[in-house]
Amino acid sequence: MMDWGDGGWFGMGWMVIVVFIPILLVLGLGVWAVVGLTRPASTGASTPLPENSRQILDRRLAAGEIDEQQYVQLMRLIAGAASPPGVK
Repeated sequence: MMDWGDGGWFGMGWMVIVVFIPILLVLGLGVWAVVGLTRPASTGASTPLPENSRQILDRRLAAGEIDEQQYVQLMRLIAGAASPPGVK
């Protein structure tokens, strides 16, 4: 029969606590560090949301790409497209 020293099973339990748990902690810390260093850094800035149709028209009017008459016509078109079918 195997002799685990004076402590028997108790001594084996201490061996697990004193030897294997620190090894597992060091390995876990190493994996955490590797993953943290290889993952792309987050700049905190998110990608801008796409413009909705109203914002696009506002920007085009401000840039002079369309005039007020075209703006009003397109806004009416957008308002009509936004309503449910059959409702005007």
